[in-house]
Amino acid sequence: MRRFGGTFRAFGERGYLLLWSTNCLSDTARWMQMTLVAWLVLELTDSSWSVALVGFFFFLPTLVLGLGGGVLADRVDRRLLLIATLSVNIAASLGFTALLAMGAVRVWEAYLTILINGAAWAIGFPSRRALIFDLLGAQVVTNAMALDTLGMNISRVLGPGMGGALISLTGVSGGYAAVTLFYASAFILLFPLKIKRPQRRECRNDSFLCSLLEGFRYIHRIPTLLAVVWITVAMNLLLFPYMPMVSVIARDVLHVGPTLMGLLQAAQGFGAVFGSILIASAGSIVYHGRIFVAGALVSFIGLGAFSLSGFFAVSFPSLLFLGLGSAGFSTMQAATVLLVAKEEMRGRSLGVVSLAIGAGPLGSLALGAASDALGAVSALGMNAFLGFLAVAAITAALPLIAGRTEPDAESVRLR
Repeated sequence: MRRFGGTFRAFGERGYLLLWSTNCLSDTARWMQMTLVAWLVLELTDSSWSVALVGFFFFLPTLVLGLGGGVLADRVDRRLLLIATLSVNIAASLGFTALLAMGAVRVWEAYLTILINGAAWAIGFPSRRALIFDLLGAQVVTNAMALDTLGMNISRVLGPGMGGALISLTGVSGGYAAVTLFYASAFILLFPLKIKRPQRRECRNDSFLCSLLEGFRYIHRIPTLLAVVWITVAMNLLLFPYMPMVSVIARDVLHVGPTLMGLLQAAQGFGAVFGSILIASAGSIVYHGRIFVAGALVSFIGLGAFSLSGFFAVSFPSLLFLGLGSAGFSTMQAATVLLVAKEEMRGRSLGVVSLAIGAGPLGSLALGAASDALGAVSALGMNAFLGFLAVAAITAALPLIAGRTEPDAESVRLR
């Protein structure tokens, strides 16, 4: 850790730097896909509902497979699991690139590709986060999670921006070729990764189902983790489904083309990059939950401002503000779980969080239906209002989330 200090101190661990680079590349590919497929479906169908289904299929696997990925993270080699999921991403993206090049793509094939990539992400997500703790331990985990969130949000800037630019320059097929290249680069970088602190895998003979249920029971016993899960549900049900709808707002309300549409989709990432750097630069943080809740509330305020804007010059900074809040939410979501959960329950705890993230597809369906009935602007405004109220109510019901974060004592001692 001696080569880096302050904001970037977690990069002093070479293994973490490799993992961070792998995650950044794969996340860039993931957000490029969201932009490319949303635009493709909009052009093929001219339907807000069909565009909303992009978000539905993008996040549906997290609802179905997220908790199972957490169980696997406690039972198998996490690095090998990530290698396997990246292999699936490469194969799916390569196949869809070929279909686009032949000019034979249909809407259901776009949904299927997004579904496959989403399944790989859902299975690998708990392992990806748990590996950070395996590499660095409790003392550096908050800084590491801030840098991981920074990487995710750099990807949210690069992915949509590059996706929008490539649509203008090469069409969707050229954009998807770049997606495949990014996944392949992430795959190559993951191979040299070595874990100095091997994970303590679950050795009991409990069934897979029993392990799933134990994850739920564990979260329910700890109010701080329970609040993290419920606020995560609110964010993914009411906030994050807005992303595919940016293409609708850009074309039909703001009257801009794919390049500025990509810039709008990248705006959240710009704001979140700034927020992540602020958190990474902070000294010792002991009230993770306060930042987590404040970030969620700020995000919904930003969404509300975006829904009320009819001008690009107002819409862009509104999404910047949303991104600033999402940085606090995302960083402290994972950091709180990694610090509070017992080591043998860490994967399953992250799996329950993944399940909460899986509320996203339900939110996409609801937002799509509301957009068809009320218009995209009114639907987004309604989500912002309901989301702000939900986060405030959960915090009032589970106030320990705003208290001092108490790390798991055994994990601190072992590290």
